[in-house]
Amino acid sequence: MPYSSTNMETNMEAILADASISITELKRNPSAVIEAADGESVAVLVHNKPSAYLVPAATYKRLLDRLEDLELAELVRSRAKERRVKVKLDEL
Repeated sequence: MPYSSTNMETNMEAILADASISITELKRNPSAVIEAADGESVAVLVHNKPSAYLVPAATYKRLLDRLEDLELAELVRSRAKERRVKVKLDEL
């Protein structure tokens, strides 16, 4: 199966995965590519430039969870600058 490992930059555009595959090879047998990736991300190249990344579902979920955490942290930081109002629980 055509599946290459690379850390090179193509035309000054970094490939942000240890493995890459052409879109043509991916179209031939996507299931085999996913299996061969063995839980790692794969750069999909079009004309030797990264066009997309195949990311395992668990990794994608962790990424989304992390982004949500960062967004919530930013919200907390922005609200920490606001004026505080004392409220008694009985008044809520």
